[in-house]
Amino acid sequence: MFNLFKIAVNAFRESLREPVYFLMLLSALVLIGHYPSAAIFVFSEQMKLVVDSSMATGLIFSLVVAVLCASYTIAREMRNGTVLLLLSKPVQRWSFIAGKIAGIVTAASLFAALCNCACIVAVYIATDQFRFDMTLYFSFLGSLAAACVIGMVANFWRGASFPEIASLAAAVLVPAFAVVCIATQPHPALGMRDLVKALLLINFAVLAMSTVAVVAATRFDVVPNLCFCTLMFFLGLVSSYLFQRETDSAALNAVFGFFYAVIPNWQFFWLADAVAVNRHIPAGYIVDAAFYVLFYIVIAAMWAVAIFQNREVAGSSR
Repeated sequence: MFNLFKIAVNAFRESLREPVYFLMLLSALVLIGHYPSAAIFVFSEQMKLVVDSSMATGLIFSLVVAVLCASYTIAREMRNGTVLLLLSKPVQRWSFIAGKIAGIVTAASLFAALCNCACIVAVYIATDQFRFDMTLYFSFLGSLAAACVIGMVANFWRGASFPEIASLAAAVLVPAFAVVCIATQPHPALGMRDLVKALLLINFAVLAMSTVAVVAATRFDVVPNLCFCTLMFFLGLVSSYLFQRETDSAALNAVFGFFYAVIPNWQFFWLADAVAVNRHIPAGYIVDAAFYVLFYIVIAAMWAVAIFQNREVAGSSR
């Protein structure tokens, strides 16, 4: 278990040290912060625009980051022989892949959580239909700039990784700013508890896709992995339409049932429309989704371990 923990921590830190991680994180947070400025182009629908756009941005960016982190920390280590060196020590293959899953899932979950905090800030900025809260807007951008400055100072004085330190600084500043908004600003019209539940479901979706990305990374390189996960994502969006149907053929029904079970239905995790119209999200729905994601992660992790057991890592380093 100690080896698994150390591998997980190393995978998490390696993910944060990738420049693309912080680049996409900064892009997503800035983009979400700008959505309230588009509220002047709609009438009494500014909350729906901000919530839909922010949640979609957090989901898409998180899925891409999960794929890239999985590819960089697993596929690249197979190419350069790092996996072979690690497995030559008393490290089991199952602990290696399980640690990688834990670290990459944690990094992707952190990314999604920061996007969710930015979504909450954007909702408070867009509370007034006819006034753009410039104080909150520039304060939010200032927190992102402060994270970059902290990363630059740490990199200059201590030689630390700029993306890692800047990401960790953002992980402190952005949630703190969201808490300040909740504590000091007038509450928006939509229910904040239901918004938090909907954002939590987005995190669940990212957890599932991160695990799928790790499973694919044991066999595919960056581009094939990205294509595979993109296909899984789009199939999951239309899973109910494609596979949840009854036909006259029992064999075809069995095939549809298999694909419906294997491919996650991402529509279960998308409740932005319910938040926009102030529909209550039951706590039981969140619990059911959590069990669904936990079960999916366990099955996918077992599949990843089974695939990696037969993977020839020595040949990958040539």
